Amino acid sequence: MNDNTTGTVWTAVAHIVTGVIGSGVLSLAWAIAQLGWIGGPLAMILFASITLFTSFLLSDTYRSPDPENGPTRSSSYLDAVNLHKGEGNGRLCGVFVNVSLYGFGIAYIITAAISMSSIQKSIIYRSIGSEPASEAGDVYNMLIFGVIQLVLSQIPNFHNIQWLSVVAAIMSLGYAFTGMGLAVVKVAENGHAEGSTKGIPTSSEMAKIWLVAQALGDIAFSYPFSVILIEIQDTLKSPPPENVTMRKASTISVFITTFFYLCCGCAGYAAFGNDTPGNLLTGFALSKPHWLVDFANVCIVIHLVGAYQVYSQPLFANFENWLRMKHPDSEFVNHIYLWQLPLLPAFELNFLRLSFRTAYVASTILIAMLFPYFNQILGVLGGIIFWPLTIYFPVEMYLSKCNIEAWTAQWIMLRTFSIICLMVGLFTLIGSIEGIVSAKIG
Repeated sequence: MNDNTTGTVWTAVAHIVTGVIGSGVLSLAWAIAQLGWIGGPLAMILFASITLFTSFLLSDTYRSPDPENGPTRSSSYLDAVNLHKGEGNGRLCGVFVNVSLYGFGIAYIITAAISMSSIQKSIIYRSIGSEPASEAGDVYNMLIFGVIQLVLSQIPNFHNIQWLSVVAAIMSLGYAFTGMGLAVVKVAENGHAEGSTKGIPTSSEMAKIWLVAQALGDIAFSYPFSVILIEIQDTLKSPPPENVTMRKASTISVFITTFFYLCCGCAGYAAFGNDTPGNLLTGFALSKPHWLVDFANVCIVIHLVGAYQVYSQPLFANFENWLRMKHPDSEFVNHIYLWQLPLLPAFELNFLRLSFRTAYVASTILIAMLFPYFNQILGVLGGIIFWPLTIYFPVEMYLSKCNIEAWTAQWIMLRTFSIICLMVGLFTLIGSIEGIVSAKIG
């Protein structure tokens, strides 16, 4: 539990928007292009509604009534699962949580590198009049982004990065507006909206099914904040009760993100139609005004610098707290050294933090280099985390906390909801894995 909680509705909104409007928004035009004018927006609204509903369930599990010691608070998603469902479920949940957090880091490295390369290509194109053919720049850009994260990863914990979340949230709105504006301008230049109700045509029905699965996975990836909701809720001051504040923050955040998602996704599909790119801004790489496209890509990079930390800090805390419990007397694990540089405040240095977080960042960079497939990676991550973290555990914890008896109407509805979402999650995961395999072979 954090003893110095000062967060409000708006700091929570900043954290959520930072974590949600990330690389996912850039893939939504492509997702709508696969699903068409009817299926695309409906799928987005459906996933937004599911996310908001389960965030309400999850926020109610933050505290557990304890007659002897008073209400117990959870400082993380894993703490909440351990509290309500026991250590066995906690270990299972821990696997999904850490895989998803790790996966987000990989996805953000890929996305940041694409945006950094787009800026460089735009500058070179304006200088020499032709676009560079080499793709090697993506590797160097991943390394540059990684060096930045090596430094920021030494920030002690989640409660020390509110300023970073606020800056990143502003940047996310900046590039969302820019992408949407560029798409609207292109539609106006074309004189009509591209696209159809059936989406992009394919060579076979099976190919269409796989692309629909990837599209649903990309949309699911776009609403990932369940995994960090408890950490955000633990930053909130009380009164009012944290779950009341969190419900307001979740409602505001989901409304804001869904509005921008629909605007960006629909405008992008209307602008490009069957040629809608996987990453919306790459479609405007050589468009005028060049500075505006470059500005949008700069906003993306700055935003993802913050988003990487928002998703990595909980994983850092999970692993380091576990080691501290296992080795309470280890100087390497527990001792903090004060490092003083001229003209700068003292910096707290811990060897466990330095070594583990450095290795973590390096490993995410390596995997991003090996699998730089934007849409497919997002779809796989969406498929992996959607059901267990967004649906299953929030539903099960809520059933336990509220002591809802089996086979009552509420129990049946919540379990049916969970099973249907499981089928959707498996469909998106299988389709996205097929996409990676096809891309690797191709």
